[in-house]
Amino acid sequence: MTAEELLRAGQLDQALAALQDRVRSKPADAALRVFLFQLLAVMGQWARAANQLKVAGELDASTLPMVQTYSTALECEALRAQVFAGRHTPVVLGEPGDWLALLIQALKLDAEGHADAASQLRAQAFEAAPATSGQANQRPFSWFADADPRLGPVLEVMVNGRYAWLPMHNIRELRTEAPCDLRDLVWLPADLTLNNGGSMVALIPSRYPGTEAASDDALRLARMTDWSEQGLPLGQRLFADDNGDTALFELRELGFAGETDAQ
Repeated sequence: MTAEELLRAGQLDQALAALQDRVRSKPADAALRVFLFQLLAVMGQWARAANQLKVAGELDASTLPMVQTYSTALECEALRAQVFAGRHTPVVLGEPGDWLALLIQALKLDAEGHADAASQLRAQAFEAAPATSGQANQRPFSWFADADPRLGPVLEVMVNGRYAWLPMHNIRELRTEAPCDLRDLVWLPADLTLNNGGSMVALIPSRYPGTEAASDDALRLARMTDWSEQGLPLGQRLFADDNGDTALFELRELGFAGETDAQ
């Protein structure tokens, strides 16, 4: 089976072995290097992925814009891991409310083994965070949040080479398209418009932290979302609102009407 066939079958290790054989036989093929970068990124082998991306840029100058974008995305993954390990404070886009500081502090408490205290802080944060009504895929909601209890009304984004947290009440509109490249299973491009009128292109981490180390390839390929015994998600990002759940890859349009009451 080819690497593409193995990938469709959800067999990552075998796909990697097959692809590496092809790269060894055609080391100057930039397209194969790009394919290898994407597969290594899905598997969480960030350093190796970065190396293949660099080689692709050296082989084919037309890949340089992509190389720049995803080189920084790979760097952001290391910082992202530090944030969820409670060892680094994320950049916040927009005015950070006191409730957001509670979510960040909760990650530090988790890292110190104080899960109950962290849970209490999150409950306080969600109570204080402004609820934001709007529409997801033209379906109205009165509140909208990430299904990950560590995030709630916060969207993870990579913007201008930086990993950041974006409070959802700062968003006016978000638009995405269905994944079309393997790398979209790791970082989904999105067009963002903020309440202050600013617009930007962002990458949304498609999968939850730690997914790259999961034993289930369906999780690593973002084909599903599952939950650990600790109540934390793995796999494809999932959003919740008062009408149900929406997986990231199903979300095309997200619009917020503005703040209402606190949750």
